[in-house]
Amino acid sequence: MAVSEQTLATAKQLEALSINTIRTLAMDAVQQANSGHPGAPMALAPVTYCLWQQFLRYDPADPVWPNRDRFVLSNGHASMLLYAMLYLAEVRGINPEYESVGDFAVTLDDIKRFRQLDSRTPGHPEYRWTAGVETTTGPLGQGVGNSVGMAIAGQWLAARYNQPGFEIFNYNVYAVCGDGDMMEGVASEAASLAGHLKLSNLCWIYDENHVTLDGLANVSFTEDVAERFTAYGWNVLHVTDANDLDMLAKAYNGFLQTQDRPTLIRVNSHIGYGSPHKQDTSAAHGEPLGEDEVRLVKKFYGWPEDAKFLVPDGVLETFRNGIGKRGRELRENWQAQFTEYKKKFPQLADQIERMQHRELPEGWDKNLPTFPADAKGIATRESSGKVLNVMAENVPWLVGGSADLAGSDRTRLKFDAAGDFQAGSYGGRNLHFGVREHGMAAALNGMAVSKIRAFGGTFFNFSDYMRPSIRLAALMELPTIYVFTHDSIGLGEDGPTHQPIEQLASLRAVPGLMLIRPADANEVVEAWKVIMKLEHEPAALVLSRQPLPTLDRSKYGAAAGVAKGAYILADAADGKPEVILIGTGSEVSICVSAYEQLKTAGIKARVVSMPSWGLFDSQSDEYKAKVLPPEVKARVAVEAAATLGWSQYVGPTGTIIGMRRFGASAPIKDLQKKFGFTTENVVAAARKAIGK
Repeated sequence: MAVSEQTLATAKQLEALSINTIRTLAMDAVQQANSGHPGAPMALAPVTYCLWQQFLRYDPADPVWPNRDRFVLSNGHASMLLYAMLYLAEVRGINPEYESVGDFAVTLDDIKRFRQLDSRTPGHPEYRWTAGVETTTGPLGQGVGNSVGMAIAGQWLAARYNQPGFEIFNYNVYAVCGDGDMMEGVASEAASLAGHLKLSNLCWIYDENHVTLDGLANVSFTEDVAERFTAYGWNVLHVTDANDLDMLAKAYNGFLQTQDRPTLIRVNSHIGYGSPHKQDTSAAHGEPLGEDEVRLVKKFYGWPEDAKFLVPDGVLETFRNGIGKRGRELRENWQAQFTEYKKKFPQLADQIERMQHRELPEGWDKNLPTFPADAKGIATRESSGKVLNVMAENVPWLVGGSADLAGSDRTRLKFDAAGDFQAGSYGGRNLHFGVREHGMAAALNGMAVSKIRAFGGTFFNFSDYMRPSIRLAALMELPTIYVFTHDSIGLGEDGPTHQPIEQLASLRAVPGLMLIRPADANEVVEAWKVIMKLEHEPAALVLSRQPLPTLDRSKYGAAAGVAKGAYILADAADGKPEVILIGTGSEVSICVSAYEQLKTAGIKARVVSMPSWGLFDSQSDEYKAKVLPPEVKARVAVEAAATLGWSQYVGPTGTIIGMRRFGASAPIKDLQKKFGFTTENVVAAARKAIGK
């Protein structure tokens, strides 16, 4: 009996030592950087320790094991909490091919270089920068929004790939969040969606400390969060003391036993908990403690006051014997099971492996439509819907939906096996995000980091509601797909509230975002080919509501030129134009019409279709000069959007026919005439450019 009591006492001592190591590493890193947030990591150290050591199904030696539990730190300002865990758990680094390379993701030296240039411990956790970081967090609400997408992905993967006797996917998603996350609208959208879908594999751990950067949260936030989540359809649990490991364990078990809805665990903590001085202010939340306070807190913990970055003997071994040992056994058992699965279900196993490496299946581009020349034409949203349905049949993990506009943006998958993703029926490939554009975009990113090829659609104007998530997709290098329709004043009578003007320029400014605005149905096909081959770039496909002529490709340039971003669509007979007309999307056909009139009048013109600035800018100087010869100064750009940025292509003497104000409510023909998007206006601009 005495031995077991001694063993228990030793275990308790190691627990306390490990938790205080997390706390002191956070304090020391922030203090040395003279920047950061020590309070939340100090308060949440026991919460995270209990989760990782007892519950998280995660192998530090293989942080991309497909069936691992996901841990998301949505309140990313507490990044030192995650970095301390990655270091102490000895999580391994990963190369770009998603293979373990053996070195540690975060070392003690990395922690000492917290928030410094090129360190693997930046101010907020960054996906693809630090192994073990499941998603980039920092903008509040985004992490929990991503976690909903991860949980959706987990349920879909289980429904599609699990077979009798083979539970290949059953992972859970844990997201730590704070009062700031709860205030952000994206979190509300995501929580509402998760409750509707009854995502029982999702657990949010809410650090209810009643503190924000401005001080006490009650100056701006007094709602009953528990009642709100109960109304959303969540299971709500309460831990009144963040330091009570038994109470925390009971709550985590409560989540695991809840099979019909997501779980919110409210955890009451104090910022900088354990400090005798700074338990009720925001100072410990938003700035270093200061050398004197650090010494006092360490004394309170029974820590050597002058020790910095101390990791006492036994702490690393505690983690090795906890999450390390348990995670290795879980992953090895899964791997053995997957080996047998591959023998019995080789096609499904091949899909899983390709998905994990962002590879496409054989024949991914088969049976794609080719559209015959047609003066009346078809809206690019219509042709996109046709291409998307073929592509989705070819790529089984192409999954997505719409923000309540599937009928308008043509993102609904209509083939027999598609089905709807709903609570209790998680194998469907059509997601109904509801009127939750931001929540949809955040969830799409969560699906993308889970290796599903995710797409989501809405009207282009409402990309404004999605922009924070789009930016993070680009930052994370995720191949998320956005299908934006109703791309210009061409949508007509709905008027300026729905007519996008500045959105093209705005999204073109996002580094790493592939934006494509195709001119006709065959350019749409080529755009989808480009998009599907992307592995580390999000894509925005910008499409028309109104029909656009399907160009005669026997007469004009091949649509395959889309792959280069811009190409010569129509040219002067001798290849030496007097004027170049450049268009995108719906305005290309206007340029073609103007070209034909100029040709009849004996004026040598060239039409350049430029569906993607980003793709064109990445081409060789030789190719760019071939398409836009520097010696041809007479240029006219035509795009029914803000003119910002076009001067780089038309030069200082060029003309831009674009929008310099918001649109208006009227039939499309009236709008085109009012704002100058007519053949006659383009011809006049071309004549003026060359002095004729």
